[in-house]
Order: sequence, then structure tokens, then C-alpha cells
Amino acid sequence: MKVCFWGNIAHTLKGETDGGGELQIGLLAKALVKGGNEVVIIDYNTREDFVTEDGIKVIQINGWEKGIPIIRYVTNRIPMLYRTLRDQNADVYYCRIREFRHIIAYCAARKVKAKFILGMASDLDVMSFRTRIKNYYVPQFRSSNFFWWLSSGIINEFVFPWLLRKSDAVFVQHEGQKKILNEKGIRSILFSNLIDLSQIPDKPNGNPADYVYVGSLDRRKGFGDFFNVIEKAPGLSFKIVGLPRDKPAEEYFEKLRSYPNVRLLGKLPHSDTIAEIATSKALVSTSPMEGFPNIFIEAWACGIPVYSLYVDPGGIIARESLGKVANGNVELLISMMTRNSVEDGFPTKARSYVFKNFGLSDERINWISSLFKSIVSENGK
Repeated sequence: MKVCFWGNIAHTLKGETDGGGELQIGLLAKALVKGGNEVVIIDYNTREDFVTEDGIKVIQINGWEKGIPIIRYVTNRIPMLYRTLRDQNADVYYCRIREFRHIIAYCAARKVKAKFILGMASDLDVMSFRTRIKNYYVPQFRSSNFFWWLSSGIINEFVFPWLLRKSDAVFVQHEGQKKILNEKGIRSILFSNLIDLSQIPDKPNGNPADYVYVGSLDRRKGFGDFFNVIEKAPGLSFKIVGLPRDKPAEEYFEKLRSYPNVRLLGKLPHSDTIAEIATSKALVSTSPMEGFPNIFIEAWACGIPVYSLYVDPGGIIARESLGKVANGNVELLISMMTRNSVEDGFPTKARSYVFKNFGLSDERINWISSLFKSIVSENGK
């Protein structure tokens, strides 16, 4: 079986993760290769074809930078992307992350009579348009990203819902997403995020003092709320992995430089980020909307709890006692962090949960390969 992905994935395969969705595509590609399948990734940012140590083929799009800016998008890039995808003649085309250009992969899949799978990367992918306006588009406007709204946002609102209904299979990250799609009459398959546990260090000895915040520093990810937490909790110490991505975050970031209880670590390679998580007291999340954050899984794999202001994917944190959720109440979150009440044996319990539900075990790799093959065999290629 041949599976084709596309996107800005090459950096992730080299350990330079650009985002959670890209990381999951890279891990899924590795799982499929280990399951004996051929995997190819079309990457418009790479300038060379190469094959990873795992056996994943990465193919560039020749001539991506040629042509007149703006015009070349229609005259060059869309046709090139379509031809490159089509020429793979894959059995499955898999797309993830909210992106209108997935329709090009869909068309390529239909041309070669292949299956098209759409994976959810965020709860926003299944939520109502009103929810996306509040939690996604309004922050984009406030970040002076109006051009993005005109060039991509509006088109996404037409294309992505259409793809949801036309896909041969839709993968969701947790039961909450599945329930929402069921209410819309869209069938889906629960496909939990993956983690490469070989990259997770053992929990070091000692008593780490810092709470760690990891990710994009912007309004959309709730960095303002996190700044509010720091302001109201001078007795706690924090370290921040990431760089600001909008003007409000830049202002908060500059203010935090003078805070004695805050360490700004900037953007780090994925392996270094994991090391920082492993040497922390707990992970803090103030994002108002997520899917199933990779950093949650990575924190549990490192044996530390998650303190979340808003997000509890599928109710897992509360159900499995993997941390605390404050339901939007900053004062409650700070109170929980100050007490930091973690049950005995938490590291072992958390790691066991991650291994069972997200680890790349042989059993899970075989299940993934069998799932893709069953989708391909349904009504034939």
C-alpha cells in the first residue's frame, strides 16, 4: 500500500517541529513505514528529494518559486502541486490541518481512484462557524493578518466543510470531536495522536520547581491569560518555550524579561523542548481551544501533570486524573497550581496511560496499517 501526504513536513522529519499537526503527520508516516507500507511526502518548502532513515520518501515540487508573485499561485503552484500529487498514484492521500488546498489532494486522489482521508487537528475543525469566528478569526484580525483572512480564511470556510462530507474517512482525536460530527451526520474514526516514546527521557531525580508553558505565544493560544496567571502568582516560578507571534504577545514577552520568577527559553528543537518538560513541576495550558495537544501527551510521558485553564480533550484529564482543569477560572487554576496535589505514583500511571493509548508499539503500528488497508479495500481502490 502506498500512502501520500503533503505539506511543510520535511523540517519535522529532521527534528525541527513547526507545529503539532506536522509532528503528527511525521509520526503517522513513520508508523506506516514500520508497518511495511510505502510512504511519500510532497513538501513545497524542501529544495531536494531525500529518503529518511525510516524509509520515508520526501519529494520537492520543482519550480515552486518560479513565476510572478501572487499570480504564480494560480498559474504555477496549484497546477504543480496537483501534478506532483497525482503522479504518485498512491492508494491513500491523507491530509491534516485546516487548509483549503487539501482539495487539490482530493482531486488527485479521485483522478487515480485512490482513497482520501481527512484528519482533524483541532476542535475548531468540527465546531460551528460562530465558534471559529470567536476563537480563531477574531484573533487573526487583531493580529493585523487581514490578508490571511482574504486569501485563505474565507476559502477554508467553503472548502473544509465540503471535504469533511466527501472524504472516504475522517479521523478524530477524541470522543468529543466524534460526538460533534455524529450530530452533523458525519461518520468518523477515533484515531488518537501518536508519540515516539524513544524520544522521552527518564524522569530526573530531584524536585523540579518550574511550571512550563510550551507553544505559540499569541492571543489565539491564550498567552494573555498565561501572562495574567504569572501576574497573579508571584510565588510560583515559570519557564516559557516559544516565541511571540503577534503584537500583544510581543508586549507581554518584553515585560516578562524583567520578572525574576520567569525564564524565557525561546524556540527550541523538539528534543530540547521535551527535556525542559521532563524537568518541570507541571505543564500549564491557557489555550481556549485545542484538539488533542501533543504537549499534553509529552508531559504525561515525562511523568508530569497538566494544569489546563480551558481544554480537557474528551474529558480525559478529569476522567484519568492526569492533572487539573479550571474551566476558564484563572484564580482556580492558580489555586490548583499552588497546592500542586498529585497522587502517589503519578509518573508511573501517566506513562502507562500514554504507552497504552498513544505509543508506537508494534500492536498499534499493525492496527494503523490494517485500518488504512481496510479503507483502501472498501469498494476497491
